[in-house]
Amino acid sequence: MTATQPFWRRKTLAEMSRAEWESLCDGCGRCCLHKLRDEETGELAWTNVACRLLDTQSCRCTDYANRKARVPDCVKLTPKKVAGIDWLPPTCAYRLLAEGQDLPWWHPLVSGDPETVAQAGVSVRGKAIREREAGSLADHIVPWPGRTPRAARPRKPDPDGRTSTP
Repeated sequence: MTATQPFWRRKTLAEMSRAEWESLCDGCGRCCLHKLRDEETGELAWTNVACRLLDTQSCRCTDYANRKARVPDCVKLTPKKVAGIDWLPPTCAYRLLAEGQDLPWWHPLVSGDPETVAQAGVSVRGKAIREREAGSLADHIVPWPGRTPRAARPRKPDPDGRTSTP
């Protein structure tokens, strides 16, 4: 591997600087959606209900620096924790890199544009409900946060050598 490769291809998650680590977050907001776990089976169910600190338009935390104090069960991701978390969405950069995959075409570090996350259908923008407006979480179980949207899947070259969405 050469120094001309991007940092996420040259370094492990544990080797990254804090700035590199933070830049891996694509700002989709999926990890900030409430999840329910069945006590008997351990099965995970996603909801479309956002944490009270998530701005559902920008898909960013409104108090990132103090999130743990304001939402005690908020999980601060670390390289060690990522390996043991089963609720990170399949599109999450931390999960993808931990599994030995590369960042997708729509990730802002690849595309150079933070809007590609929304364009690929990965962000929660327009899909999430604010926590205070939701009522019972069980009424908001949805499958999409645990799936990769069709538009976000890898692009394939067309006969002319250009890339296109599937």
